[in-house]
Amino acid sequence: MSPRRTRLPGLGGWSDDPLWSYVYPWLVEHPHVGGPAWRAGTGSDLRLIDEAAAELGTLPAGARVLDIPTGSGVALRGLRPGQGVRVVAADISPTMLARALDSAARLGVADQVITTVADVGELPFDDGTFDLVASFTGLHCFPDPRQAIREMVRVLAPGGAITGSSIFTDTGARYGPLRRGGARAGILGPMCTSGEARRWLQAAGCDTVDLRIHGALGYFRATKEGTR
Repeated sequence: MSPRRTRLPGLGGWSDDPLWSYVYPWLVEHPHVGGPAWRAGTGSDLRLIDEAAAELGTLPAGARVLDIPTGSGVALRGLRPGQGVRVVAADISPTMLARALDSAARLGVADQVITTVADVGELPFDDGTFDLVASFTGLHCFPDPRQAIREMVRVLAPGGAITGSSIFTDTGARYGPLRRGGARAGILGPMCTSGEARRWLQAAGCDTVDLRIHGALGYFRATKEGTR
């Protein structure tokens, strides 16, 4: 029998709308306070999230984007009003989707965003549906990160890109308490090493994989084999 898992009080897993789901977007939206707090906790630069999300704002009209897990819609900060991009904001939590829609409205991009409840382990989309898949601070939450990568690349069109960030397990002992605390709280899954993520992206069909570690996190961008 496996040992009983104790969840930290007051935090809750993702199905419980955890406290962290409010703290994280607040940090992103208040960088003067959030930046130092994020660096103290993760050893990473909070601005890297906005820099990575900015790719959404470079896409041409008609481009199709999957943002999973959208959470409170942090990635939507990269969109431009009137850009003409179609974004499917997907999450396993209806509460998160409602908050993502609120963020989209506040950012002036709600007309480009639709939401759907989706399990990343079995995405309800056809092969090659999207030009870009964004998964910021999400891979470490999934119960099966390898299957999540397979599915996210499957729904990506040939020549399209997957971009995201994750806490990885091979970033050193300094971040061990962060990983263990997150897992105990129910907000981090089994996670994976950066090497595993790279291999799984390649095995799923990505011929170009760039993955860079920054503190406890790694930022990755990979391109699916083929041409548009």
